[in-house]
Amino acid sequence: MNTTKNRFLGPLLLLLTAFIWGTSFVAQSKGMERIEAFTFNGIRTVLGALSLLPVIAFQYAGQKRREGEKAKKPFALSDKTLWIGGLCCGLALCVASNFQQQAFNDPGTSSGKIAFLTAMYMIIVPLMGLFLRKKIPLPVWISVFLGVFGVYLLCINEGFTLSYGDILALCCALFYSIHILLIDHFSPQVDGVQLSCLQFFVSGTLSLICMGIFETPILTDILAVAPAILYSGVLSCGVAYTLQVVGQKGTDPTVASLIMCLESVFGVLSGWAILGETLSAREIAGCVIMFAAILLTQVKWPLKEAK
Repeated sequence: MNTTKNRFLGPLLLLLTAFIWGTSFVAQSKGMERIEAFTFNGIRTVLGALSLLPVIAFQYAGQKRREGEKAKKPFALSDKTLWIGGLCCGLALCVASNFQQQAFNDPGTSSGKIAFLTAMYMIIVPLMGLFLRKKIPLPVWISVFLGVFGVYLLCINEGFTLSYGDILALCCALFYSIHILLIDHFSPQVDGVQLSCLQFFVSGTLSLICMGIFETPILTDILAVAPAILYSGVLSCGVAYTLQVVGQKGTDPTVASLIMCLESVFGVLSGWAILGETLSAREIAGCVIMFAAILLTQVKWPLKEAK
């Protein structure tokens, strides 16, 4: 019974992650109407880190009540794995998220194409896994290609040509793939909330440094989109990325990448439910295929594994 619960807990947390990311897409777009990419990412990721500090303090207080002086202090300098993980994950997250934000500035691309090209980490993650000698079962490969086809139907409604923004989105997909594999490596070894908090501080600090070099932030513009930054910072960063770190423990990174790609589905569905946007038959088919691909990854194939 517990084994079954543990098997489905990670995917469920990742599904919730995708839901939050999908519904926060509107806030992300609204924020970019008034401020630039490094400013938006810098503020929201630092805000995400700050939102986790009370959670970490609460966890430590409970641990101290149970264990007394033996309780391990958060962010202990002796915990090198935590600090290295936070640095590596934060650097990958910073590069990926800023590539994506910069892609929105190119008039030659669209949000649908950016969503589709970003989702290419579905392909990149298992390919990288092969180089790391990770075995990818055939049903998972089938799910990957089904997922790519589903996202294509969902996001691409016109002729497909590559622009400068599209290339930035592909770079984003590459670094998100690296981020997923880094989380897969470090999350089983350290506290997930502390790792998430550290990666946000690293990512946010680097983005704010770039903001100071390349951009000219205006306080009135930042305040004008404060609700969008707050939503994106607390929910999309603080909550969702932490759920990713916890959910990826014990979940195959290829399966995790597939589940998290459902953010594009939830983005479309939230636009339909909240904003009254219409869904075409093509988009509905894309959503159905994506969900079918995810369900396929959750089916056990005992005869294949026995060999």
